[in-house]
Formats: sequence, C-alpha cells, structure tokens
Amino acid sequence: MNKRWIIAGLSVFIIIVGGFMLLKGKRIHGEFRKIKMTSPKNAQQLYDTALSLEKNHEILKSKEILQDLMVNYSDYEGIEGVQKKLEEINLEVIYSNSQSPGTILYEVQSGDTLGKLAKKYETTVELVKKKNNLASDVIRLGQKLYIWTGNLNIFVDKSQNILILKDGDQVVKVYSVATGANNITPIGNFKITSKLVNPVWFKAGAVIPPESPQNVLGSRWMGFDLPGYGIHGTVDPDKMGQQVTAGCVRMRNEDVEQLYDLVPVGTSVTIVD
Repeated sequence: MNKRWIIAGLSVFIIIVGGFMLLKGKRIHGEFRKIKMTSPKNAQQLYDTALSLEKNHEILKSKEILQDLMVNYSDYEGIEGVQKKLEEINLEVIYSNSQSPGTILYEVQSGDTLGKLAKKYETTVELVKKKNNLASDVIRLGQKLYIWTGNLNIFVDKSQNILILKDGDQVVKVYSVATGANNITPIGNFKITSKLVNPVWFKAGAVIPPESPQNVLGSRWMGFDLPGYGIHGTVDPDKMGQQVTAGCVRMRNEDVEQLYDLVPVGTSVTIVD
C-alpha cells in the first residue's frame, strides 16, 4: 500500500472527521471509552475491540471506534490497517441489507422499476441490486427493498494522486489514481454526466474497441460536464500515483468498477491541485 497517499488520505480524514468527533465530545460507548489512552498498547486494544465488534456484526459500533483511532491515534503503527478496515466497514454499511444509517426500506409500488427508483433516490441500479441480493432487474409489487439515500461525492487531490469517495463530509474510501501529465487535469467543481461500461475510445479519428489492449479507458468511463474529461479505468495499473494521463483521472479497473456501481449520474466531483 502506498504510504504517501495513505498519509494524505488520513490527513483529509482527520480534518473532516475531527470536527465531528469534537462536537460529539469524543463520546464512545462507555465500556470502550475507559481504555482510551495515548499508548500504542491501548490503540491496539481499541483496534482489537473494533475487530471483535465487526465479527459479531456490530459494524456501527466498530466503525465508531475505528474513526476515533483515525482521529486520535494517527501515530499508531497499525494505522494503515485501521484505515483499510474502516473503508471496508464503510462500504459494508452502504451495501448492508438492513435499515442502517443512510438506508430506507421501500415497498415497491405499481409502475416502479429499478431505474426509476435509482433516479428518484439518486443512487444506482447496481447498488440497489447489490443491497437486496437481486439477480435480475425484475421487481414485483409489494416487494420490500433497501435503498441507499446517502450523498456520495468525489474529491480528487492531484498533488497526492488520490480520489476520495465521501458520503456528505464523511470519508468512505481513499483510492490511488493517476492524473494528468504536467498537472493538466483541470481543477474545479464538476458533475458526472455520463457512464459507460467497456467504453469505446475515440482517438484522433480512430475507433479503439473495448477489447483492444490499446484502449486506455479500461473497463469503465464516467464523463464530466467538461467534454473530454472524466474518470476511467486503465490498461496500465502500475502507473497509479503518478501524473501520466492526457488529463483524465485514471483508476485501477477493480476500483473504477466499484466506484461506478456506487455513484450515479449527477454525482459532484471536486478536483484540487
């Protein structure tokens, strides 16, 4: 794991989450608050407690402890593992087939389709299917569906070559990415306006099919409201963390496929130097 972007992601996490924790008075469930001190031993105890809670399917309690570790124990030698585990749990909450925070239980009405529901609640068909273990797009009248209603948005830091998926102001996951050579990726606020699976690449009049090893777009494309720019996969995953693209944000295929399933058309993207 790239230590540099882990630290960068951690810094952003602390800024975003730190204020939240202070407002809460750094409250944790009492039985865990008692062991919170500044020593590495107690940081390890907290981490072990979080893992135990996750094993017992108490993921929200586990998440709260991991967030506290990220904010208050940034010098803990196992902080990379803490971040990775917190990201896993953040996604588990989103994917959860239960009425967890950010999720509602919806009863299918006449005329509903997955596409209509995804548009109504600003989510994706893929996420609705994953949350409800649906093998097809077919839904039936009266069926109960769990639907994610959070506010997913994207933040790209070109100086660190990281992409941060957020729910509102809360960090969900940090991805290593590649950005434009010579810092040419544009900065500003954009929106995702198009999404394509296995995109064709139109290069200077040439048409490069998805299966071609010359197609640099990889397995997914999410275009911005700035023509010619977007987030896409790659045929060269070894160059993550570098400024090497023609201006787009490039991700590993497995990462861009995960992001593609989570964020709908209309998702906000902020890019900074």
